[in-house]
Amino acid sequence: MSDAIDAIAEIFTWIGFGLGVVLAVVALIMRLADGTWVRTQGVVDDGPHGRLVRWFDDHAGGVGAAYLTHDQERRIGAAQTVDVYVRPGRHDRMRLTPGSPAVRAVWLLAAGLLALGVLALALSLVLLFVRG
Repeated sequence: MSDAIDAIAEIFTWIGFGLGVVLAVVALIMRLADGTWVRTQGVVDDGPHGRLVRWFDDHAGGVGAAYLTHDQERRIGAAQTVDVYVRPGRHDRMRLTPGSPAVRAVWLLAAGLLALGVLALALSLVLLFVRG
């Protein structure tokens, strides 16, 4: 029975550290690919196909505009102005959060797997010294 617990702890250690490191690298690549987003003030307006946000692009000049998704409309509510994050030089993309939700999810999954690896390693060490 104790050999089975040792084997399971070692498997979880390898899975936790192995997949945790791989997902951390993937999250880093995703973060770098996401690029730079800057905060600006947007004005909510009614357009022909729904509500949209318009903003001035301080870096490249011009006015940007993007239609709101249903989730963004729900989060904004009846506000007439909102803080948005936009890509400099792009006039058709904006979001309400400074970081990408996908990148945040991969970081959290990587951290969870690394924590699993640490806990499994600690369990293996405790079992080694308890029996020794």
